[in-house]
Amino acid sequence: MIFVKGLGAPETPRLLPSDKSWLCVEMAPPRSGVTHISRDGGEVVAVARTGLPQGLAPDLDGVVWVLNDDPVATLMRVTLDGGVEVFMDEVEGKAMLLTNDLCFGPDGCLYVTDSGMIMSDWVVDGAVGPDYETAIFDGRVYQIDLATGSGRILDDGIRFTNGIAFGPDGHLYVNEMISGDIFRYPFAGGAPAGQRESFANVMSEGWSGGFHGPDGMGFGEDGRLYCAVYGEGNIAIVGPDGRVEERITTEGPNPTNLAWGPGGDRRLFVTEHKLGQIELHETDTTALPLYYGGPRPVRL
Repeated sequence: MIFVKGLGAPETPRLLPSDKSWLCVEMAPPRSGVTHISRDGGEVVAVARTGLPQGLAPDLDGVVWVLNDDPVATLMRVTLDGGVEVFMDEVEGKAMLLTNDLCFGPDGCLYVTDSGMIMSDWVVDGAVGPDYETAIFDGRVYQIDLATGSGRILDDGIRFTNGIAFGPDGHLYVNEMISGDIFRYPFAGGAPAGQRESFANVMSEGWSGGFHGPDGMGFGEDGRLYCAVYGEGNIAIVGPDGRVEERITTEGPNPTNLAWGPGGDRRLFVTEHKLGQIELHETDTTALPLYYGGPRPVRL
Protein backbone atom coordinates (compact mmCIF):
# COMPACT_ATOMS: atom_id res chain seq x y z
CA MET A 1 0.00 0.00 0.00
CA ILE A 2 1.21 3.53 -0.77
CA PHE A 3 0.72 6.46 1.63
CA VAL A 4 2.11 9.24 -0.60
CA LYS A 5 3.43 9.31 -4.17
CA GLY A 6 5.22 11.95 -6.24
CA LEU A 7 7.99 12.83 -3.80
CA GLY A 8 11.55 13.61 -4.85
CA ALA A 9 13.88 10.99 -3.33
CA PRO A 10 12.28 11.09 0.15
CA GLU A 11 14.05 10.30 3.42
CA THR A 12 13.36 10.24 7.16
CA PRO A 13 9.61 10.13 7.82
CA ARG A 14 8.95 11.57 11.28
CA LEU A 15 5.79 12.38 13.23
CA LEU A 16 5.23 15.87 14.58
CA PRO A 17 4.47 15.64 18.32
CA SER A 18 1.99 18.52 18.11
CA ASP A 19 -0.62 16.96 15.81
CA LYS A 20 0.82 13.62 14.64
CA SER A 21 1.10 14.77 11.03
CA TRP A 22 4.25 13.89 9.11
CA LEU A 23 7.52 15.49 8.08
CA CYS A 24 10.11 14.12 5.69
CA VAL A 25 12.93 15.47 3.59
CA GLU A 26 13.05 15.32 -0.19
CA MET A 27 16.55 15.07 -1.63
CA ALA A 28 15.90 15.51 -5.35
CA PRO A 29 15.73 19.02 -6.88
CA PRO A 30 13.67 21.06 -7.44
CA ARG A 31 11.75 19.68 -4.45
CA SER A 32 14.78 19.30 -2.17
CA GLY A 33 13.92 20.44 1.33
CA VAL A 34 11.65 19.76 4.29
CA THR A 35 8.12 18.63 3.45
CA HIS A 36 4.97 18.46 5.59
CA ILE A 37 2.40 15.72 4.96
CA SER A 38 -1.06 15.72 6.51
CA ARG A 39 -1.97 12.87 8.82
CA ASP A 40 -4.06 11.19 6.10
CA GLY A 41 -1.46 11.74 3.38
CA GLY A 42 -3.82 13.88 1.33
CA GLU A 43 -1.89 17.17 1.56
CA VAL A 44 1.80 17.61 0.80
CA VAL A 45 3.30 21.08 1.40
CA ALA A 46 6.85 22.42 1.26
CA VAL A 47 8.04 23.80 4.59
CA ALA A 48 11.48 25.00 3.49
CA ARG A 49 13.70 24.39 0.49
CA THR A 50 17.31 23.56 1.31
CA GLY A 51 20.25 22.35 -0.73
CA LEU A 52 20.41 18.61 -0.09
CA PRO A 53 18.68 17.48 3.11
CA GLN A 54 19.39 13.98 4.41
CA GLY A 55 17.67 13.63 7.78
CA LEU A 56 15.52 15.48 10.27
CA ALA A 57 14.38 15.32 13.89
CA PRO A 58 11.58 17.52 15.28
CA ASP A 59 11.64 18.59 18.92
CA LEU A 60 8.90 19.39 21.42
CA ASP A 61 9.23 23.15 20.77
CA GLY A 62 8.25 22.89 17.10
CA VAL A 63 11.80 23.20 15.79
CA VAL A 64 12.99 20.77 13.12
CA TRP A 65 16.69 19.89 13.18
CA VAL A 66 17.83 19.10 9.65
CA LEU A 67 21.07 17.70 8.24
CA ASN A 68 21.91 19.31 4.91
CA ASP A 69 24.81 18.64 2.52
CA ASP A 70 24.75 21.35 -0.13
CA PRO A 71 26.71 23.53 -0.58
CA VAL A 72 28.47 22.22 2.54
CA ALA A 73 27.53 19.78 5.30
CA THR A 74 25.62 21.45 8.13
CA LEU A 75 23.14 21.00 10.92
CA MET A 76 20.23 23.41 10.30
CA ARG A 77 17.52 24.80 12.54
CA VAL A 78 14.25 24.94 10.61
CA THR A 79 10.91 26.28 11.82
CA LEU A 80 7.53 25.25 10.48
CA ASP A 81 6.92 28.75 9.10
CA GLY A 82 9.89 28.23 6.74
CA GLY A 83 12.68 29.82 8.73
CA VAL A 84 16.11 28.29 8.06
CA GLU A 85 19.45 28.95 9.75
CA VAL A 86 22.73 27.08 9.90
CA PHE A 87 23.33 25.95 13.48
CA MET A 88 26.65 24.11 13.08
CA ASP A 89 29.09 23.09 10.35
CA GLU A 90 32.00 21.65 12.35
CA VAL A 91 32.61 19.53 15.44
CA GLU A 92 35.78 19.76 17.52
CA GLY A 93 37.31 21.96 14.83
CA LYS A 94 36.66 19.44 12.04
CA ALA A 95 34.33 20.34 9.19
CA MET A 96 31.31 18.09 8.76
CA LEU A 97 31.69 15.98 5.61
CA LEU A 98 28.42 14.27 4.67
CA THR A 99 25.83 14.54 7.42
CA ASN A 100 23.26 11.77 7.20
CA ASP A 101 20.91 10.76 10.01
CA LEU A 102 20.12 11.93 13.54
CA CYS A 103 18.04 11.29 16.64
CA PHE A 104 17.60 12.73 20.10
CA GLY A 105 19.02 10.90 23.10
CA PRO A 106 17.98 10.57 26.75
CA ASP A 107 20.29 13.46 27.68
CA GLY A 108 18.51 15.89 25.33
CA CYS A 109 21.47 15.92 22.94
CA LEU A 110 21.28 15.21 19.24
CA TYR A 111 23.20 12.16 18.01
CA VAL A 112 24.29 12.53 14.40
CA THR A 113 25.94 10.35 11.78
CA ASP A 114 28.43 11.79 9.30
CA SER A 115 29.13 9.39 6.44
CA GLY A 116 32.72 10.56 6.13
CA MET A 117 33.16 11.70 2.52
CA ILE A 118 32.13 14.92 0.80
CA MET A 119 29.20 14.56 -1.58
CA SER A 120 31.14 15.46 -4.75
CA ASP A 121 33.52 12.56 -4.07
CA TRP A 122 30.72 10.14 -3.15
CA VAL A 123 28.38 10.80 -6.09
CA VAL A 124 29.98 10.89 -9.57
CA ASP A 125 27.82 11.79 -12.61
CA GLY A 126 24.68 11.22 -10.58
CA ALA A 127 25.64 7.76 -9.33
CA VAL A 128 27.60 6.26 -6.46
CA GLY A 129 31.31 6.20 -7.37
CA PRO A 130 32.51 2.84 -8.74
CA ASP A 131 35.19 2.53 -6.05
CA TYR A 132 32.72 2.67 -3.14
CA GLU A 133 33.91 -0.65 -1.69
CA THR A 134 37.54 0.49 -1.40
CA ALA A 135 37.11 4.26 -0.96
CA ILE A 136 38.52 5.97 2.13
CA PHE A 137 35.90 7.16 4.60
CA ASP A 138 36.11 9.01 7.89
CA GLY A 139 32.59 8.27 9.05
CA ARG A 140 31.79 9.77 12.43
CA VAL A 141 29.22 9.81 15.22
CA TYR A 142 28.59 13.18 16.88
CA GLN A 143 26.99 14.16 20.18
CA ILE A 144 25.63 17.71 19.88
CA ASP A 145 24.48 19.78 22.86
CA LEU A 146 21.91 22.18 21.44
CA ALA A 147 21.85 24.31 24.60
CA THR A 148 25.54 25.19 24.35
CA GLY A 149 26.01 24.82 20.59
CA SER A 150 28.95 22.49 21.20
CA GLY A 151 29.63 18.98 19.96
CA ARG A 152 32.05 16.12 20.29
CA ILE A 153 33.11 13.22 18.13
CA LEU A 154 32.14 9.93 19.78
CA ASP A 155 33.64 7.73 17.07
CA ASP A 156 35.31 8.04 13.68
CA GLY A 157 36.88 5.99 10.89
CA ILE A 158 33.58 4.29 10.01
CA ARG A 159 32.95 3.29 6.38
CA PHE A 160 29.86 5.39 5.56
CA THR A 161 28.02 5.90 8.83
CA ASN A 162 24.27 6.00 8.18
CA GLY A 163 21.27 4.96 10.29
CA ILE A 164 21.05 5.74 14.00
CA ALA A 165 18.59 4.84 16.77
CA PHE A 166 18.33 4.27 20.51
CA GLY A 167 17.27 0.79 21.59
CA PRO A 168 15.04 -0.46 24.41
CA ASP A 169 18.21 -1.25 26.36
CA GLY A 170 19.10 2.47 26.39
CA HIS A 171 22.14 1.98 24.15
CA LEU A 172 22.85 3.75 20.86
CA TYR A 173 22.85 1.79 17.59
CA VAL A 174 24.59 3.00 14.42
CA ASN A 175 25.16 1.27 11.10
CA GLU A 176 28.00 1.18 8.58
CA MET A 177 26.63 1.11 5.03
CA ILE A 178 29.62 -0.34 3.16
CA SER A 179 30.06 -3.41 5.38
CA GLY A 180 26.43 -3.81 6.46
CA ASP A 181 27.47 -3.88 10.11
CA ILE A 182 25.40 -2.47 12.95
CA PHE A 183 27.31 -1.22 15.99
CA ARG A 184 26.13 -0.69 19.55
CA TYR A 185 27.49 2.09 21.79
CA PRO A 186 26.97 1.45 25.52
CA PHE A 187 25.17 4.12 27.53
CA ALA A 188 24.96 4.36 31.30
CA GLY A 189 22.88 6.91 33.19
CA GLY A 190 21.68 8.30 29.85
CA ALA A 191 25.18 9.19 28.64
CA PRO A 192 27.85 7.55 26.43
CA ALA A 193 29.81 5.01 28.44
CA GLY A 194 31.98 2.92 26.12
CA GLN A 195 33.41 2.07 22.74
CA ARG A 196 31.49 0.56 19.84
CA GLU A 197 30.56 -3.10 19.92
CA SER A 198 29.57 -5.32 16.99
CA PHE A 199 25.86 -6.17 17.08
CA ALA A 200 24.64 -7.43 13.69
CA ASN A 201 25.03 -7.44 9.92
CA VAL A 202 22.01 -6.94 7.65
CA MET A 203 23.46 -7.65 4.19
CA SER A 204 21.81 -10.48 2.24
CA GLU A 205 24.25 -13.33 1.75
CA GLY A 206 25.44 -13.76 -1.82
CA TRP A 207 24.04 -10.42 -3.01
CA SER A 208 25.16 -9.51 -6.55
CA GLY A 209 22.81 -6.63 -7.40
CA GLY A 210 25.22 -3.73 -7.02
CA PHE A 211 25.49 -1.06 -4.34
CA HIS A 212 23.49 -1.85 -1.21
CA GLY A 213 23.62 -1.41 2.53
CA PRO A 214 21.79 -0.43 5.71
CA ASP A 215 20.12 2.98 5.79
CA GLY A 216 17.61 4.38 8.29
CA MET A 217 16.40 2.21 11.15
CA GLY A 218 14.28 2.14 14.29
CA PHE A 219 13.18 -0.15 17.09
CA GLY A 220 9.75 -1.64 17.57
CA GLU A 221 8.24 -2.16 20.99
CA ASP A 222 8.87 -5.86 20.42
CA GLY A 223 12.57 -5.13 21.03
CA ARG A 224 13.57 -5.85 17.45
CA LEU A 225 15.49 -3.49 15.16
CA TYR A 226 13.91 -2.69 11.79
CA CYS A 227 16.51 -1.55 9.25
CA ALA A 228 15.95 -0.32 5.69
CA VAL A 229 18.43 -2.06 3.36
CA TYR A 230 18.98 0.31 0.45
CA GLY A 231 19.52 -1.38 -2.90
CA GLU A 232 18.12 -4.71 -1.72
CA GLY A 233 14.51 -3.58 -1.45
CA ASN A 234 13.82 -4.88 2.02
CA ILE A 235 13.51 -4.08 5.71
CA ALA A 236 15.71 -6.40 7.77
CA ILE A 237 14.23 -7.30 11.15
CA VAL A 238 16.97 -8.01 13.69
CA GLY A 239 16.33 -9.79 16.98
CA PRO A 240 17.93 -8.88 20.32
CA ASP A 241 20.62 -11.49 19.66
CA GLY A 242 21.76 -9.71 16.48
CA ARG A 243 20.30 -12.29 14.10
CA VAL A 244 18.21 -11.24 11.07
CA GLU A 245 14.94 -13.04 11.77
CA GLU A 246 12.95 -12.00 8.70
CA ARG A 247 12.69 -9.42 5.94
CA ILE A 248 9.85 -7.24 4.64
CA THR A 249 10.02 -6.74 0.88
CA THR A 250 9.45 -3.14 -0.24
CA GLU A 251 7.82 -2.13 -3.52
CA GLY A 252 10.83 -0.05 -4.56
CA PRO A 253 14.47 -1.21 -4.47
CA ASN A 254 15.80 1.70 -2.40
CA PRO A 255 14.10 2.08 0.97
CA THR A 256 15.81 4.86 2.92
CA ASN A 257 14.15 5.15 6.32
CA LEU A 258 11.11 4.23 8.36
CA ALA A 259 8.77 5.05 11.22
CA TRP A 260 5.58 3.65 12.73
CA GLY A 261 2.32 5.56 12.65
CA PRO A 262 0.75 7.16 15.75
CA GLY A 263 -1.67 5.78 18.29
CA GLY A 264 -0.49 2.20 18.31
CA ASP A 265 -0.43 1.94 14.51
CA ARG A 266 1.42 -1.27 13.58
CA ARG A 267 2.18 -0.11 10.05
CA LEU A 268 5.64 0.96 9.01
CA PHE A 269 5.84 4.14 6.94
CA VAL A 270 8.85 3.58 4.67
CA THR A 271 10.41 6.25 2.44
CA GLU A 272 11.55 4.86 -0.92
CA HIS A 273 14.12 6.84 -2.90
CA LYS A 274 13.77 5.57 -6.48
CA LEU A 275 9.97 5.56 -6.83
CA GLY A 276 9.56 8.73 -4.75
CA GLN A 277 6.97 7.42 -2.34
CA ILE A 278 6.14 6.48 1.23
CA GLU A 279 5.05 2.85 1.45
CA LEU A 280 2.98 1.20 4.18
CA HIS A 281 3.92 -2.24 5.51
CA GLU A 282 2.20 -4.26 8.23
CA THR A 283 4.20 -5.39 11.26
CA ASP A 284 3.41 -7.21 14.50
CA THR A 285 4.47 -4.32 16.74
CA THR A 286 4.23 -0.60 17.37
CA ALA A 287 6.95 2.01 17.72
CA LEU A 288 9.36 2.12 20.58
CA PRO A 289 8.73 5.67 21.93
CA LEU A 290 11.27 8.21 20.64
CA TYR A 291 13.02 11.11 22.31
CA TYR A 292 12.03 14.58 21.09
CA GLY A 293 14.59 16.63 23.00
CA GLY A 294 13.17 16.03 26.46
CA PRO A 295 14.34 13.71 29.26
CA ARG A 296 11.74 11.03 28.55
CA PRO A 297 10.70 9.22 25.36
CA VAL A 298 7.34 10.19 23.91
CA ARG A 299 4.64 7.83 22.71
CA LEU A 300 2.71 9.46 19.87
